[in-house]
Amino acid sequence: MDQLATLETGGTVLRAILNVIWLLLCGLWMAIAYAVAGLLCFVLIITIPFGIAAFRIAGYALWPFGRTIDRRPDAGVGSMVGNVLWLVLFGWWLALGHVVTGVLLCLTIIGIPLAVANFKIISITLLPLGVRIVPVDHS
Repeated sequence: MDQLATLETGGTVLRAILNVIWLLLCGLWMAIAYAVAGLLCFVLIITIPFGIAAFRIAGYALWPFGRTIDRRPDAGVGSMVGNVLWLVLFGWWLALGHVVTGVLLCLTIIGIPLAVANFKIISITLLPLGVRIVPVDHS
């Protein structure tokens, strides 16, 4: 039982270290991009649900390690239509930001795990409605 607690503590420490490095190298800038998109959505009023999704993803972009994306099975046609609108208005350029950042992070060995995390976030960047962000322990 003590070995299991040690492994969980080690995983938590590793996640914290990765999150701090992530925050310094790319997380802060991507979160700012999501916040700008969210504010623009709130200004346009009709796109307020997109703004809420953008702020939710901004939090995930700040501290991604230890959390994962879970598709909601009850998401319907409304989330599909909303995802298409999001993709056209905001999703493509935010995803492009993740691609560029991920490629740049791949140039260093220490950046490869961060690049992989960048590429994983692209799925929620392109289709944010009908998903939720959950801790890894609850997925």
